[in-house]
Amino acid sequence: MKTVQTLNQPSVAGRPLSLAQARALQLAAQGLLRAPRRRARREDVPAAVERMRLLQIDSIHVVARSPYLVLHSRLGDYPPQWLDEALEQGRLAECWAHEACFVPAGDVGLHRAWRGQRAAHWAHRYAQRMRREHAAGMDELLERIRAEGPMRAADFDGGARGAGGWWSWKPEKRWLEAWFALGELMVARRERFQRVYDLAERVLARLEPPVAAADAALSHEALRRRFVLDSVRALGVVPARWIADYYRLKPAVTDRELRPLVEAGELLQATVAGWAGPGYVHRDHAPLLEQARAGRLRATRTALLSPFDPLVWDRDRLRGMFDFDYRIECYLPEGKRQHGYYVLPILHRGRLVGRLDAKAHRAEGVFEVKALFLEEDVSPQPRLLRELADAIAATARWHGTPRVRLSRSRPAGVAAPLRAYWRGDG
Repeated sequence: MKTVQTLNQPSVAGRPLSLAQARALQLAAQGLLRAPRRRARREDVPAAVERMRLLQIDSIHVVARSPYLVLHSRLGDYPPQWLDEALEQGRLAECWAHEACFVPAGDVGLHRAWRGQRAAHWAHRYAQRMRREHAAGMDELLERIRAEGPMRAADFDGGARGAGGWWSWKPEKRWLEAWFALGELMVARRERFQRVYDLAERVLARLEPPVAAADAALSHEALRRRFVLDSVRALGVVPARWIADYYRLKPAVTDRELRPLVEAGELLQATVAGWAGPGYVHRDHAPLLEQARAGRLRATRTALLSPFDPLVWDRDRLRGMFDFDYRIECYLPEGKRQHGYYVLPILHRGRLVGRLDAKAHRAEGVFEVKALFLEEDVSPQPRLLRELADAIAATARWHGTPRVRLSRSRPAGVAAPLRAYWRGDG
């Protein structure tokens, strides 16, 4: 007689995971467990996005813009234009997901079908407002793109601007973004990171793989199920309460909702030390789960992470999984910042051991570390400092700013050995 698993029974036999083993499983799922074993190739860019399921877009350019830095932390040294090429070739697409994101071409149909569920999102609300208040101008803009082909916001003369935020853009930029949120326009390519918009039908026609027609017919329940499963796969092992944020699903995901996925074998359950409820693992990661339980997933990667990295963007998940309290401070007034404007978390061998406030001075070839902070319980051992120095130097070289300048550190004593490593006498 077949035994049905319950929420208190792991669907794969095995001993509980320690929190360190759960971290290793999450890092493996995200592509951050170990350094790459070979030089990056073009196909690694869409493959990395496929693994993460989405790659959040942010335009802050103090160091490399976030999507390029997220890829660097996983792929190592690679030409940033490969991401732009993958978009232009239709291997990736842009849409609203967690926020504005690059997503695999094969997922575009799912996101377009889900658009109606995003009515409460700020971008969709503003887009609807634009449509109500500027219907004639938006229709004229759409027809111009239909007749003339892909266009940037810079291709329009523009008019009066608002006071700030979305409203500080010229009207045509706001209308382009509104049509993008509403699904009539998509991003055909980027030029110096500026979006080039085209009719959605023309962008969809060249995606590889093509959009599956069946995706448009999926029910709300089927789409949510898919996003839940993809979130769990991207996160390696996760309790129910952390799942919804990955795709900004509402309402929150619960153990009750996940029970049918466990019973169907699509999700596995794992007990994680310190977690009140079960952890969930996608069935595709069953081998990784067994390796984690056996202690064979060894985290060896040291890397600087973007503030918008999928590993760190959920503050509650980050505290629960890594005991690391992190806040994106670039949107705070300067006087309220604790660590700096653009602070990069430091990943070292399975732990988040600190953070640094960085700025790339491209004209001077200098990568400035304004401040570096190790966590209070982290001991600055020689191996940590050596691997941290290597990670910072590698990131600096990739930026085209090979000279590293460190202004201050906490503890103060780590600055001298780091500078010695960069001079070559460490």
